[in-house]
Amino acid sequence: MKKPSTLRKSACLVAVFLLGMSWFSPMQTALRQLPDTLALTQGQMLSLDLGGLTLEGDAVSVTSSADERLSEVTGQSCGASEMCVSLLGIPLKKVQVKVSEEKRLIPGGQALGIAMRTEGVLIVGIGEAAEGVSPAKAAGLQAGDVITAVGGEAVTTAEGLTLLLNKSGRKPVPITYSRGGEKRTCLLTPHQDEGTGTVRLGAWVRDSTAGVGTLSFYDPDTGRYAALGHAITDGDTGAVLTVSEGQVLRAEIVAVQKGQRGTPGELKGSFLREGEVLGDIRRNSVLGIYGALDAPAANPLYPQGLPIGLRSGVHTGPASILSSVDGTGVHEYAIEITRVNQQNAPAPKSMVIRITDERLLDATGGIVQGMSGSPIIQDGRIVGAVTHVFVSDPTQGYGLFVDWMLQEAGTV
Repeated sequence: MKKPSTLRKSACLVAVFLLGMSWFSPMQTALRQLPDTLALTQGQMLSLDLGGLTLEGDAVSVTSSADERLSEVTGQSCGASEMCVSLLGIPLKKVQVKVSEEKRLIPGGQALGIAMRTEGVLIVGIGEAAEGVSPAKAAGLQAGDVITAVGGEAVTTAEGLTLLLNKSGRKPVPITYSRGGEKRTCLLTPHQDEGTGTVRLGAWVRDSTAGVGTLSFYDPDTGRYAALGHAITDGDTGAVLTVSEGQVLRAEIVAVQKGQRGTPGELKGSFLREGEVLGDIRRNSVLGIYGALDAPAANPLYPQGLPIGLRSGVHTGPASILSSVDGTGVHEYAIEITRVNQQNAPAPKSMVIRITDERLLDATGGIVQGMSGSPIIQDGRIVGAVTHVFVSDPTQGYGLFVDWMLQEAGTV
């Protein structure tokens, strides 16, 4: 078998080297990083480093820097269209562009008290009975299951669950429950205490929760609001709580537990004593809580509201958040967006942010529980909301695109 010549080997190595170099060239890098879809509002600007490639489209205005490496894309005509990326007239990639009408929202930042009753009764733990296996465990129930009916009668509170079980006595009774959103049934035989006659399920249950969060925005066109940016979950099981009824109330921050590495901090608020109801809770999802306010919300820093900035225009660099971390109201604090994730469908963890404002670092140590929902502002637009803190570094956390929050708000 004839061996490849030295010249052929060298040619192959050169070809591989050139291919590798072209893959890491500015043009190839720009082409790979350019998303398949761009979402902008009218007038929103997006800066792209195209490495010398040409970008053209009817729905956007494109201006280039002197060396033609940096292009500024501005949304023009509303609707869906297509842009073409080319080199010397040769088309390389097509990008879908969706330009929406400019929309203004009233940014939040105010502390909210959150009081919510679950749909059904959540099992937070299974007990161990002295006389044997607990009735709940014997019936196949688990922590995280939500009991919705006993013997065909709806269950809405823990007290109601006890009353229905007492009606059954020691007789087996059908239980309707949900697990992971799937409706199920089982047959449960309660245990009746010989001394008191009390019927026991053999499980710990919960039917309500309360806490403090932050208003993200209010939509004056619909009267709806968004807050938190993440779901209200059960602290024991981690299950997302389903809403039977809920309220958001005016809250006052009375104390701050500063965040430290490994230990999340917390805003401590007062709201149940006064009980000033601001609105309802209609939806609790992984992207926050949503509902309607009884009266229009106001923001003293931006009384006329701000336009939104859709996900394609969000970029790394300086930004700010609005939050209430003491009793003096809403303040604006400097942050930096350090990473933006490409997302074409609703999902959490849209961006990574870092607190840079010394005032906020001195007051809280960074992002703490209760600040979730604080609106994120960049380039004069509301682009998202704070969601989670990095437990290992309280100066950093995640943010959620306003796109996804608006979609959720539109479903309530």
